[in-house]
Order: sequence, then C-alpha cells, then structure tokens
Amino acid sequence: MFVLLVLVLLLFVWTLVSERMARWNITAPIAFAVAGVVLAGGAHPAISFDLETHLFQRGVELVLAVMLFTDATEARDYESLGQSLGGRRLLGLALPTSVVLAIVFGAALFPGTSWWLLAVAALVVMPTDLAPVLSFLRDKRVPLRVRAALNIEGGFNDGLISPLFVFCVANLTNTKGDSFTDLVLNALKGSVFAVLVGSAVGFLAALLVRRCLEAGWAGPAGLRLASLALPFLTYAATVLIGGNGFVAAFITGLCYARTAHAIGHHSLELAHDASHVMALAVWFAFGKLTADEFVQDGLAWPVIGYALLALTVARIVPVYATLSGIGFGRAERAAIGWLGSRGVTSIVFAILAYVQLPLGEAVFVFNLTCATVLLSVILHGVTMEPIAHWFARNPRPAAPTTPSR
Repeated sequence: MFVLLVLVLLLFVWTLVSERMARWNITAPIAFAVAGVVLAGGAHPAISFDLETHLFQRGVELVLAVMLFTDATEARDYESLGQSLGGRRLLGLALPTSVVLAIVFGAALFPGTSWWLLAVAALVVMPTDLAPVLSFLRDKRVPLRVRAALNIEGGFNDGLISPLFVFCVANLTNTKGDSFTDLVLNALKGSVFAVLVGSAVGFLAALLVRRCLEAGWAGPAGLRLASLALPFLTYAATVLIGGNGFVAAFITGLCYARTAHAIGHHSLELAHDASHVMALAVWFAFGKLTADEFVQDGLAWPVIGYALLALTVARIVPVYATLSGIGFGRAERAAIGWLGSRGVTSIVFAILAYVQLPLGEAVFVFNLTCATVLLSVILHGVTMEPIAHWFARNPRPAAPTTPSR
C-alpha cells in the first residue's frame, strides 16, 4: 500500500511540474525511472517491494494487455495519403529480420548462450515504443508519411511479438518435461482461444455500444468507461480458459477500433490515460531493477555492443531495405529506421522475463534491455530535433500515388 501511495503522490507532483520539465526535455518516463532508482533501488531502499510476487506479475501483464488494446485502437486512417505506408513490409519483413539479426548478434557476442534465451532477448529489445519520440510524431516539419509509418508499426509490433515471446519463455521454463511439439500445440491453443475470445468480445462490444447509443441508453462520454473496461474484461476471460490474454486484448482493440472512432467525443481517451498511468508504474519498477541489477555490476562491453547493434544495424538495415521501391526517399527510410525508439514495451517484456526465468537468465535479459532502453532514450532524444530540422530545410515533393501494401 505504501508503494501505491508513493506512486500516486509522484503522479500528482508530476502533473504540477510537467510543463516546466518539458522545457528541459525531461519526460514522465525519465522522471519515474529516476524516482525508481532513487527511492526503490540499492541495498537499503526507502521503498521496498517484491517483484517476484504473483500479484506483481499479474499487474505487469495487465499493463501489457491495456497497452496492446490501446495500440490496436490507435491505428489511424491514413488512406487519404493515397500512398503505401509500408506497414505490412515493416511488420511482415523488417520486424522478423530485425529479430533474427538480434539473435545472430547475441550469439556472436555471448557464445554458448542458449538460442532460446537469445530469442527471448531479441523479442524483448526489438519492438518499438513511440512514447520516447512522441514530440517527433507531432512535429509538422516531418513528412506525414514518415510519422504514419512509425505510428502504424509502433501500434502493431508488440501485438505480433507477444505470442512468440510467451512461447520462447515457455521453452526456457519447461519444468514439466513437455516435448517441443507439446509446447507448440499449447502455444497454438492459447493463440486460438485468444483470437476467439478477443474477436467475440470486440465485435459484441461494438454491436452493443452502437445499439445502446442509437437507443439513447448511453452517451458518448459515458462510453469511455466501456472502452476502459474492455481490455481488462478480455484479458481475464481469456486467461480463465487458458488463452493468451495479451493477444486477446490486441484482437479486441482491432475489432472495437472502428466503432470507438465512429462514436467520437474522445471515447478512447480514458483508456489511453489509464495505459499511460500504468506505464509510468512500469518505468518506476524499471528504475528499481536498473539500480539492483545494472548499476551494481556496471556496464559490460558486450552488453553495450549488443544494445548499439540492436538500435542500429538490426533495426536500420531491414527497415531501409524493405521500404525501398514504394516511394520513400532515402532520408525518409533512414529516419524511420533510426527512430525505432525502445521504451515501456521492452520494459514490460523484460520484467515478465525477469519474474519467470531463472535468476541468471533473467539478469541476462534485463541487462540487455536496460542498456538498449537507456541508450535509446539518450540517442533518440538527442537526434529528434536535428532530424525534424533537416526535413524542414529539405522538403521533398509529394510522391506519386501507389497502391497500398
């Protein structure tokens, strides 16, 4: 309860000083991570809480479920651009290639490490999170097409990664002696249940909301609560029958998105605010873990090298290559590749790995995640403004219309 009190107090204080902090490029995630280091990290923390409890793990899983739901509903309609935004290429080609490259780099830097553990690490550090570069996405100097491509990728990549992450962790924590075939079948069963429950909840919720709105039984403002309840409802229902609650929440968001946007009146605003607040609690936990596992042992050069490769070669090369031939200029492809920032998505996956894997493997994954996220916050934060300034000084003529892909 004391931890909850501190988090709420931090949130209140942050709302009072957020505008002033923004002038110094201090964001809420940075502030809460630093608070976690100062207040909860170290051998004698002012605030003590156990990250390995069942309640904490469920709480982190709920954070991810709400994030996946809001990410799915955030997919905007960019059809008016009349151009391919490369979303399918980014998600279907660049993302898998990036994960494979991260695994290969991990094998080279950490010889003898289990391939399953390297896969978990790659799946944790490669999904992008746009929270650290939100100001870039709102910057009108940057071509809308660049911002749209990043927005689409950021909205969907964690939903695609989550079932693979769960499967790889299950292979590392296989205490029942299940065969590989059994694990695959269990993963498929969980995904099928998730799709069925997520689709059913999403479509049924959309139907009920429309009918009740048309009948005058509910108003647009009141339906904000309905949007907030959906990811929790879907996650709980799916987990009860043995399905993947993350995938289910993502599917529900996809099915409900059109209705939510049709309602208007910021019907998703409350869900997004809740997702933001829950994410700040994750940043606080990240700060604690950083102090406990990272600061004490220092930075190992292979860890720094892996983080740099994950942010550069493993990200930029696949993105730059897959976006060729659909109207993106070289600078636009380079910007999309470079600005694949890492944040709360990677942290949530890392915390879930930390509480489920054996200690040595958990520390390995978290140290790689910590280095990658910290470098991302610094490097992407420093380069956002120069990139936007470059686009302002070098406007590119509108690309010819191409079929959407």
